[in-house]
Amino acid sequence: MPSRTEWHSWKSGKLCKGCGLCVEGKKLVLFVTGLCAQKCFYCPIGEHKFGKDVVFANEWRIADPENPKELLEEARLTGARGAGITGGDPLMNTERCCEYIRLLKKNFGKDFHIHLYTPLKLVTAEKLSALRSAGLDEIRFHPDLDDDSLWTRLSLARDYGWDVGVEIPALPGYELKTKRLIDFIADKIDFLNLNELEVSDTQAVHYDLKSKGFSPKDSVSYGVKGSENMALRMLAYARKKNAPAHYCTAKLKDSVQVKKRIQARAENVALDFDKITDDGTLVRGCAYLSFLQPGAKYRQRKAEIDPSKAMALLEIARHELIGLGMKEDELMIDPEKLRLLMPAESARKNSGLIKKKGMIPCIVEEYPTADAVEVDVKFV
Repeated sequence: MPSRTEWHSWKSGKLCKGCGLCVEGKKLVLFVTGLCAQKCFYCPIGEHKFGKDVVFANEWRIADPENPKELLEEARLTGARGAGITGGDPLMNTERCCEYIRLLKKNFGKDFHIHLYTPLKLVTAEKLSALRSAGLDEIRFHPDLDDDSLWTRLSLARDYGWDVGVEIPALPGYELKTKRLIDFIADKIDFLNLNELEVSDTQAVHYDLKSKGFSPKDSVSYGVKGSENMALRMLAYARKKNAPAHYCTAKLKDSVQVKKRIQARAENVALDFDKITDDGTLVRGCAYLSFLQPGAKYRQRKAEIDPSKAMALLEIARHELIGLGMKEDELMIDPEKLRLLMPAESARKNSGLIKKKGMIPCIVEEYPTADAVEVDVKFV
């Protein structure tokens, strides 16, 4: 029988190396393109990535894909010991993948473990050889369960001396097709990963799982009803075929993988006066310009203003607040979100002064990620 792990997942056999680093929060997610020819109906990619040739290192969009300095900085800030290359289909731009693999290996060493996900549509011996020569350690294929015509391409990967796996969602109603795939791959791969199928808000932009009869298993989870039970049956079936398998739950991704990565990043980016919560979020005091009040349309308003004008106003406000007694080393300008940062207690204590300067004092809890998504905003 499959065994439960300490990471809210299940396994039958040994965990592959890529997953071992992932559950420690030590894998950087390298999204190399949103372009893909396969069009899986369960694709979870959000509208800001889907069908677009954009690059992200975790939540940080790389401004210039030809000079991905953010990639190296994100790996450093999160203490990454490896990366997972994903998309879209990374093989839409194999050359970019190879360049990034070489860059990461050069900067973090040959033991920096890199795996890559890809459907089978664009798989060729030439592309696999290029990836392996660049230093790719592990490859994971996404076969189409509804079309077995390309499954034979899996055999091409056995010639390169790396770890080969298959990773698919656990789709309720696809049990027979999944068993058929397991029968086919059992002697061709090193591991099988099954992911809990999730219904996300962003999916409705391009595919709608709910219209296909898939629904959340409860009111607090994006996990799909029936996905876990089906995955556990498939793990048991894979065990009979001597194929090591792992079932990755939505809870593992959110409560373990992402949480640990965020905690590591928080330790590296927190200001001296920030409070780091157990979840890795930052609690800090903030003062916003009156026309950039935090709220639902904050990012839209920010995109519409002249940042140099906002920075000039922040410089003036900071100088005046220091003149009124606020501590210089506890009052910093945030050029990314165009606001002043300070200790939470300072925002509370000096809320009157801040308001007199036409600014809006708040205590904010937010992620320490590049996008700094707010968890909570309290006006003081």
